[in-house]
Amino acid sequence: MPVVSDFGMSVGVRQTRAQDLTVVVDPLDWRRGVHLESGTAAGMADRVFHDRRTLAASASEDLDLAGVLTDAFGAAITFVKVKGIFVSAASANANNVVVGNATANAWSTLLGATGTITLRPGATVGVMAGATDATAYAVAAGTGDLLKVANSAAGSSVTYDIVIIGTSA
Repeated sequence: MPVVSDFGMSVGVRQTRAQDLTVVVDPLDWRRGVHLESGTAAGMADRVFHDRRTLAASASEDLDLAGVLTDAFGAAITFVKVKGIFVSAASANANNVVVGNATANAWSTLLGATGTITLRPGATVGVMAGATDATAYAVAAGTGDLLKVANSAAGSSVTYDIVIIGTSA
């Protein structure tokens, strides 16, 4: 099935400073985006996983990027390269969502084997490979394919949204 993807990030900021006779304005409109056609080469993607997930207090899960996750149609997905990943912690969470540092077979091409990103309630993180990047973020089935997501504390569950876009070859 064809997959066409558009994803991006943007920042809009307007700073002003009153002077004696004028107001100086510094507008910032920064945008980065990627468009991918269907396929497995540079500038392409053919696999997508997205879900809203909930972890019990102090719980964690390892998302297996090679063969265990399923797409919106129920088919198993095996990522060989990740072209974009976006994780968003629900604003109603009391605890943080921690991404990374799987105990075994860690997907390490993004954060290293032990690196993590902590998402406070309402926080979002996104990473995109450029459209001309043929390598992207490699997944090694069986040895480097687990993305750990954890609830940082006891007392309450956390909810997070995740979107992963990549290729099967």
